[in-house]
Amino acid sequence: MGLQELCRLMSRFNSYKRTNIILQHLKMSNHTDAAAEVLLERKGCAGVITLNRPRFLNTLSLGMIRQIYPQLKKWEQDPKTFLIIIKGAGGKAFCAGGDIRALSEARNTNQKMLQDFFREEYILNNAIDSCQKPYIALIHGITMGGGVGISVHGQFRVATEKSVFAMPETAIGLFPDVGGGYFLPRLQGKLGYFLALTGFRLKGRDVYTAGIATHFVDSEKLGMLEEDLLALKSPSKENIADVLETYHAKVINKMSPTSLKITLRQLMEGSSKTLPEVLIMEYRLSQACMKTSPKSQIYENSIVYGCKCPHGLFYQ
Repeated sequence: MGLQELCRLMSRFNSYKRTNIILQHLKMSNHTDAAAEVLLERKGCAGVITLNRPRFLNTLSLGMIRQIYPQLKKWEQDPKTFLIIIKGAGGKAFCAGGDIRALSEARNTNQKMLQDFFREEYILNNAIDSCQKPYIALIHGITMGGGVGISVHGQFRVATEKSVFAMPETAIGLFPDVGGGYFLPRLQGKLGYFLALTGFRLKGRDVYTAGIATHFVDSEKLGMLEEDLLALKSPSKENIADVLETYHAKVINKMSPTSLKITLRQLMEGSSKTLPEVLIMEYRLSQACMKTSPKSQIYENSIVYGCKCPHGLFYQ
């Protein structure tokens, strides 16, 4: 065999070897992607669950449930784990619900999978509710159906301006499950009934106002909040609550105290007045609020400062 032919064979062998390595790498990559639908990590004082199917809005599969549940129970018993954080990858969704495609396919081919999915999902929901460690769900983005089940039963739920909450099951021939029969009728008024029957979407701050979230945080601060939680040393439930409260945006605190008092009194008075009477009252209020010195804010130097306004301001 000549040198030239030997070189040609070696080149072919190396090419084959490189191709084989690439194929093996791709096979491993695909396997890793499948196995990494959910990431379970210990970070600092916390166990962190990351739903890792951003292309599918982090929809919940049976495989994910089977990974989350045993790890949750382990962290619950681990003396070095003081809190559990669950979040979604990708920024668009926390979890948009159960994997409807897989469930639809199983209706005709695998009834046992359907039984297992719902049974094990509900067991996980109950485990979250009874978890002995503080459980914090960062419900940033779309949170629907099964995503509600793995968040709303936890002790802390943090919404952002990009949160979208809904229980849309009546639109697909189901009912609002994952404990919907428990938490929905306990929302203020009949809001839960409305949400269950219509699948109506609550967005942003409304998710907090409705009582579904326990805290509201600006999305740009969500990363810093998580870092501060992970940096805690042997935290108590109260320590965790303090950190969450630090980031919690109470929009009412940004308002003028005087304006809030005026507005409350305005609404109380207006509830029993005619429209012309209300407009006369509001004209007088507007003129009072405009009486301000150049160096002070418009409301703080008005004659109704601190709402110590004479009744005549409303009644003249």
